[in-house]
Amino acid sequence: MVRVSRVSLGGSVCLLSADLVWVALAQPPLPAAGLAWFASAALLGIWLSGLANQLSLTRAHLAVPALVYTLEPGKLMELVGVVVAGGLSDVLDGYVARRWEGTTRLGGGLDPVVDGILFGAVAAGLAGGGALPLWLAAAVVGRYALPALGGAVLLAGGRRPELRHTPLGQASTVLIAVLLGGIALLRGLDRSPMLVVEVAEVAIPVAALATFANLVWANRRSIAGRQTV
Repeated sequence: MVRVSRVSLGGSVCLLSADLVWVALAQPPLPAAGLAWFASAALLGIWLSGLANQLSLTRAHLAVPALVYTLEPGKLMELVGVVVAGGLSDVLDGYVARRWEGTTRLGGGLDPVVDGILFGAVAAGLAGGGALPLWLAAAVVGRYALPALGGAVLLAGGRRPELRHTPLGQASTVLIAVLLGGIALLRGLDRSPMLVVEVAEVAIPVAALATFANLVWANRRSIAGRQTV
């Protein structure tokens, strides 16, 4: 049974408070939708034990500012700040887990999901601003959504998937971060990002397919039904 801990409750309160301060200062468009997302993420966080998981969930909260700032080319520095904060949370959650709390299946599954939420928001913002083809933004979202869906299906079937980043998965995440960051940077500097977009149109789908193949191989025993929860 999952219980609410002081760490999970405190983490959710801190993150939601930061969200509310950001909404008050930034006054983003569609604040009601953003508040609903923040409230949902905070509610989920209450049931996620451990400081490492709270740090991971920070990236889900950062998705809304990332989307807002990516839609506006003039908000380059704000976007850089959001991405840096997301990267810092990614480093810290792994460090805290390894140093003090120990790695868990929940943390291993949560990490790529929140990565997908954050990068999906950046990709959606770039597509909404006309800097990225819509299909490529969908490919970025699918890169993370399909493995999460596959893992959920295996769990629902009583099997035990490998809920963690694979080496190829980590490499594809770095590649996506560099390419989306480069596109956002060039657009923010009022330079054409088309060359980087053309590279991304090839590299991101190839990286996604390689990741899917790697995940299928890593989970071959679970898919075949030889590992159960």
